Amino acid sequence: MAAPNPQKILVVDDESDVSALVAYHLKAKGYQVEVVNDPNRSLGIARTFLPDLVILDVMMPELSGIQICRLMRADPQLKKIPVVFLTAKAEENDRIQGLETGADDYICKPFSTKELVLRVQTILRRLTEVAPAEPKRLQVGEIVIDTERHAVELHGQPLELTATEFNLLKLLMERRGRVQTREHLLLNVWNYETEIETRTVDTHVRRLREKLGSEADWIETVRGVGYRIAERRTAGG
Repeated sequence: MAAPNPQKILVVDDESDVSALVAYHLKAKGYQVEVVNDPNRSLGIARTFLPDLVILDVMMPELSGIQICRLMRADPQLKKIPVVFLTAKAEENDRIQGLETGADDYICKPFSTKELVLRVQTILRRLTEVAPAEPKRLQVGEIVIDTERHAVELHGQPLELTATEFNLLKLLMERRGRVQTREHLLLNVWNYETEIETRTVDTHVRRLREKLGSEADWIETVRGVGYRIAERRTAGG
């Protein structure tokens, strides 16, 4: 029996056989799925359907998945919706470009439908988990996190972060001064097991630093291990 309010997933892929396969397996898990084979219609349908997650093919005619993701991140209605890229472009640079665009995950074709469903479940579970009691306000330098409002301020101004970037920054700030390995971050931010490639973490940290601007140096790289928020700012920082 389907859940009374199933989570909604939008699948955008110009290959109807691929989108039908993905939709079949997601529906079998109880999700409400909408399929779009024309990328030009994807944003309009997303605004109407308001999915909990979007699965995007990258290589599509006229409007690529990268372009759609950028447009989503600029749209007030859609900017916080998690995006998973599903694509035949398997090179490392392609994966990095996808993650830097604002995607939350990147799955290469040919793919395992079981792995795809598991990754979707992981991302959606992160959004619905009830977090334990935590400080309502975290501050490092000019970076302030209000955990109750799920908001970040930089120099007193609102800072727009994706859900993954927010969770990454919050975890680092909560554990200030303690090194967080890439594997630990994958497990606690992404809920992934450690065999998933750790380059995902590096890409998100780089993007987060870019958004933090002059406060980026609070995030220290511990070579060969991982990252931490510094106990104190170095001279000249």
